[in-house]
Amino acid sequence: MMREKKTLRIARRVATGVAIAAVAALLASCAAPSPTPSSSDDFYSQQVTWTDCGELLTCTTIVAPTDWSDPQSDSISLSLVRHSPANGESQGSLFVNPGGPGQSGVALVRDGVTDAVDEELAAAYDIIGFDPRGVGESTPVTCTANSEELDSYLYDIIPGVRGSDEWLDAKKGVAQNFIDGCQEYTGALLGHLDTLSVAKDLDLMRAVLGDEKLNYLGYSYGTFIGEVYAQEFPNNVGHMVLDGAVDASAEGPEGGDQAAGFEMALGNWITWCLEQSDCPFSGTPEEVSGEIADILAALDANPLPATDGRMVGGDTFASGITSALYSPDTWPDLTEMFQGYIDGDVDPAIALADWYNGRNDDGTYDTNDTESFLTIGCADTPASDESTWAETAAVLDEVAPILGPYFAYGDVLCSLWPYPAVFATAGMRPTGEEPIVIIGTTGDPSTPIEWAQGVVESLTDGRLITYNGEGHLGYNRGDTCVNSLVDAFFINDVAPPENSTC
Repeated sequence: MMREKKTLRIARRVATGVAIAAVAALLASCAAPSPTPSSSDDFYSQQVTWTDCGELLTCTTIVAPTDWSDPQSDSISLSLVRHSPANGESQGSLFVNPGGPGQSGVALVRDGVTDAVDEELAAAYDIIGFDPRGVGESTPVTCTANSEELDSYLYDIIPGVRGSDEWLDAKKGVAQNFIDGCQEYTGALLGHLDTLSVAKDLDLMRAVLGDEKLNYLGYSYGTFIGEVYAQEFPNNVGHMVLDGAVDASAEGPEGGDQAAGFEMALGNWITWCLEQSDCPFSGTPEEVSGEIADILAALDANPLPATDGRMVGGDTFASGITSALYSPDTWPDLTEMFQGYIDGDVDPAIALADWYNGRNDDGTYDTNDTESFLTIGCADTPASDESTWAETAAVLDEVAPILGPYFAYGDVLCSLWPYPAVFATAGMRPTGEEPIVIIGTTGDPSTPIEWAQGVVESLTDGRLITYNGEGHLGYNRGDTCVNSLVDAFFINDVAPPENSTC
């Protein structure tokens, strides 16, 4: 039986390959357009009305321009939820974002505030969860008409040999159909999903909630929102903690750092598995690595049917592997998945992929994770030139022989994207005088520790917390050292030293 992974939905994805990184959902309706203010000042002067929406919870919606360069463009809605301290005494607002891109901050706080912060922070601050533009209960991006279309995008087998002209042509066709759906169902917002616009939305939220400075806790991709905000509004930063930092200026092949990170985590799982009595493998770690590579190659050549009729090829099986590598808590699920395959059963594999993709047992999707993840990624980062894809794939094969092939060719969708990338940094601008805390985990497969080290060097005053552990992220994962440093910063205004180790 697959274990509950609710808390692990924080900031799961940054991986670049669609098969590795796609997570789910279709939001069938969106808020009606609000009246359009005539200038940015009008947006900043709007009044906020909170309504009760659960125990210690209040909810609201504010409006922002679709295009910040043209405040008279159509407006969009932004959904927020606030968890207040039980004693009614708050130090102010603390905004949280769970990452993705595409994960819902509203759902994170509403479904259980201690999934977002520890009990000390929940008792000290109004914890604000928000859905960025295009995500969840804010005005959403939508690219498929129904769950069946999204199933097809996520799970259908691409014909041809991986990397061949036939395979690439088919993959481009799938990508173009997806883009056509985005344009049909989303409209003008599709051209304004970039993180720079999100940062401007975040400053709007700060202001209309009455906060002089922004207190912010971002996870994974949520760190990128914080980095962009700190560059765009350096004088508005209060206390900012970025856990699992994304280094937008990191050099290397598309997905190379992440492919190597997941390959490292898979190697750690293999070592652990061989010490367990129920491990489906035996032999040396190198021999097990070879067996897993053979399994993926076999599924590429001959996909196997799950009980519900969907076919499991190498891409879906690789998604199952990566989904279980985000935390040691889910390593037993990977054991179950491989044992299932050996027994001729791929249902455990597609169950892990379904969890990864946010797909429910009845075939529905809760949110629009996949659409927002993919479209925000293309809005932020220009695609590499197609002439480099084969060379990049060869590099990925070298740095991650098992999983590298499933990170390759991740730029196919963005190469067809009809809008220019808006914010693609090659280096950080000054970020203000306030210290910004970065957390990096040594065994993090999704946001490698090297990224945190790179980001902290780019900040005007960066403070690095290195957490020696396995899995994605470091704060609120049970380590009292990391938690105490973060809590002291937010609650007592005590910044950690420039380099701390937990």
